Amino acid sequence: MGGITLRIRATAAAVTGALALSAFLVPAAAQADDSRQSRLDAVRSAHAASSSLRAAAVELPLTFSAVKVNSGKPIVVGTTNKVTVPVTYTVNHDAAVDIFADDFVNEVMIYRGSFSDPSNVLFGDTYPNCTAQSTTVATCKGQIDVYPQGELTNVDATSWKAVGLAYDFNGQDPTDFENVDWTQVDFKEQDLGTATKLQRNSRLTVNAGPEPVAKGKKLTVTGDLTRANWDTGTYTGYTSQPVKVQFRKKGTSTYTTVKTAYSSSTSRKISTTVTASTDGYWRLSFAGTSTTDPFTTAGDYVDVR
Repeated sequence: MGGITLRIRATAAAVTGALALSAFLVPAAAQADDSRQSRLDAVRSAHAASSSLRAAAVELPLTFSAVKVNSGKPIVVGTTNKVTVPVTYTVNHDAAVDIFADDFVNEVMIYRGSFSDPSNVLFGDTYPNCTAQSTTVATCKGQIDVYPQGELTNVDATSWKAVGLAYDFNGQDPTDFENVDWTQVDFKEQDLGTATKLQRNSRLTVNAGPEPVAKGKKLTVTGDLTRANWDTGTYTGYTSQPVKVQFRKKGTSTYTTVKTAYSSSTSRKISTTVTASTDGYWRLSFAGTSTTDPFTTAGDYVDVR
């Protein structure tokens, strides 16, 4: 099933079966839109009314496997732009389960925290597309859409787990949340363990001077190291971080590390001196950390006379 927008699907994230449904939602900060909030409230009410009966619901004979988020790479997010990454997985199911029916939905989300009480949840704007490989196996391609404004704070720069979700609405409209009888919805939820990492996007600049410079004289290499601050929605200085100062001689293609400098302990600034010996390009290279992606600048050419 595809084409359902984020605003609709925010409520779909709230109707998970074995979890405490009110916990598995988009972050509170992302729920400011009145229409979406009303849908979430409706789903909470529906769950509250039916939770005592859900023990009678059937767990679908279905499993998720081979889950890969963003091709195994970290998800790097800045401060404003939506980031979309691919999700692929395999669904194994009994032949009697029609995962392609109009009243059937399955997907993989990612979450942070515990399975029973997640701190944050991220998912795609549309449901995945699945392709049958046999009567009991399908491969699926979906996506995770990340909106940094309203969905992320700095503590989200960490490892995230995946969860596979499948629902058989048994003839009901899976988009009509206010009128769904959740006691008649069969489901499967599968905790898939650690699947990806979210990282704050970094930026790095470089300037080498003076230009030109006399051979044997000191050359100053400066730069700014910043990273996305999801708490403030701006780029702020990444302090006390090692940054390699690298040089490539004119006419060659390989950079060599000359020394390691550090960003200031109080700001974004990097400043260090080197000896000018020949014409060439100077750059700065930040290796990244567990919470922040790496960045290497382009080379800044300096004429040595």
